[in-house]
Amino acid sequence: MKKTATLLTALLLILFVSTETIAQLSSQKIDSLVENALLKLKVAGAAVAIVKDGKVIHQKGYGLASVTTKEKVNEYTNFQIGSNTKSFTTAALAILEDEGKLKWTDKVKDHLPEFKMYNDYVTENFNIQDLLTHRSGLGLGAGDLMFFPDGSNFTIKDVLTSFQYFKPVSAFRTKYDYDNLLYIVAGEVIARASGMSYDAFVQKRIVEPLQMKNTFVGSMMKDKSNRATPHSAVSGSIKTIAAQEAGVDSPAGGILSNVADMSKWMLTQLNRGKYGADLKSTLFSSKNHNEMWRLHTVLETNRFPRYNSHFNGYGLGWFLTDVKGNLKVSHTGGLPGMISEVTMIPDLNLGFVILTNSDEGGAFLQAVSSTISDSYLGLDDYGWTDKVAGWMQYQQNMGDGVTKKVWEKVESAKNVKVKNYDFIGIYEDSWFGKIEVFEKDKNLWFKSYRSPKLNGPMAFYNANTFAIKWEYQAMNADALAMFSLDEKGRAQSIKMRGISSNIDFSFDFQDLDLQRKDDFKAYEGYYTFQFEPGKDVYIKILTKNGHLGLIETWHGGEITLDQQSELEFFNETRNYPIKFTKNKEGAIVEMLVHNKDVWKKADNYKP
Repeated sequence: MKKTATLLTALLLILFVSTETIAQLSSQKIDSLVENALLKLKVAGAAVAIVKDGKVIHQKGYGLASVTTKEKVNEYTNFQIGSNTKSFTTAALAILEDEGKLKWTDKVKDHLPEFKMYNDYVTENFNIQDLLTHRSGLGLGAGDLMFFPDGSNFTIKDVLTSFQYFKPVSAFRTKYDYDNLLYIVAGEVIARASGMSYDAFVQKRIVEPLQMKNTFVGSMMKDKSNRATPHSAVSGSIKTIAAQEAGVDSPAGGILSNVADMSKWMLTQLNRGKYGADLKSTLFSSKNHNEMWRLHTVLETNRFPRYNSHFNGYGLGWFLTDVKGNLKVSHTGGLPGMISEVTMIPDLNLGFVILTNSDEGGAFLQAVSSTISDSYLGLDDYGWTDKVAGWMQYQQNMGDGVTKKVWEKVESAKNVKVKNYDFIGIYEDSWFGKIEVFEKDKNLWFKSYRSPKLNGPMAFYNANTFAIKWEYQAMNADALAMFSLDEKGRAQSIKMRGISSNIDFSFDFQDLDLQRKDDFKAYEGYYTFQFEPGKDVYIKILTKNGHLGLIETWHGGEITLDQQSELEFFNETRNYPIKFTKNKEGAIVEMLVHNKDVWKKADNYKP
């Protein structure tokens, strides 16, 4: 998160008085802090827990679990914790490493033979730690579009074979770029090494031993009775939106938990894998605790003088830095309408978790988290909530301004005549699969075959660029589609990017390389239908110069058919609509001709 506030000097400590005595916020002050932040930062509900010196000292819910039902948040209300799931994934691997079922340095291909990266060297040398450290060479959020938005039909097999198609943005192990897909691969390593599904392993081997009684991993969900609903700000008001449910992507962000249970998770982390009465039980070894909290990938250090940090980086499932001479271990998590943070300062034997149910929760986290940690570090009150509110409004205005200009330009160009046929067709990306551009109500329309929510009208923007407004608006991810044309003006490929600067990075439209894949050979053949009683018409469907053509005995001569959708074609001059149907295997099984206001079946024949 960016900080744009004016820097202030640190508070001088009063001699002979401990920092903790000065700084520790009372529960009453935490209540005031959270309630003020909820109001100013437009967040529906939140829950906060703090552990200190081995005990839970604060644990409470605030605001609403749903603005629709008015149900209130309590300490047991479940939230989606998003990428805070990643530390559970690394802990699961640590357990398997302790049991001798794998090693951190094992090659991924030795566990998953079908795993393939973008070149042979990287494939051969990619180890389990590389799955967890965001240094693969791939770009930010590469491939997340498989699961953002939810509802797609991508499988673990698709994920394992997708990496060979991505273009790296840096050399292997040289640069940090956050990813999610490789954690999904890590989940599959866990499944094959343990003989259990990822969800079942984490539920049985981590959640249940720690008695996190209301925490559920992906498909292990049992109780939905006390669950926060995600929210987003729509036209200035907080509205509920549909939850993004976990599936194949569970190892990257599929856990549902609450602050009461997450307190147990933090205590186990602060106790280096020990838990239970008198800390006699071990979840993972101290050796592997060190490995997870060891710096693996270096990031740019935040030079904000307030914290006097000297390093910054990523361990295994955790961000690591130092603040005022103390190690800080943390992570955030985000899904649509659900934002969370876990922060620990082990030198102070301190940890706190914040869960929210609104897209604006990121700003809320920064305000509340920074205020709590500052209080324990002995720093002055920085007024984080007001500063973050200003920053959030600035960021929102920037994104809204860009979006507004795009749609204003679309409106001003609404009378531009577009030859839809030049753009209609099937396009395919190597990892994302097929999309279709077709005509609907005389407008172009975009439809993904594998991710149904990526579906919506395309409006002319300029030149060969169209703006897409998705029918499912809750994801706030409208996009631009830029077509490349051949010498005849027919589109051959599409590149895409999000419109708003505030779009979630997981909508990685920019990684798509959609190439036209029209294959009209499947439609070729000879057909006949009864034009009128006693008169049959014979039709030949053929491919010529990249188009579908038709020759029939009634009018004679060849006509070119314009494509309206994958299976529908039309000749405007002759007013000759035809359409095909496919079976489940994708084979053409029927042709229909529109004649005398009805669709007539055309039968195959051999000339």
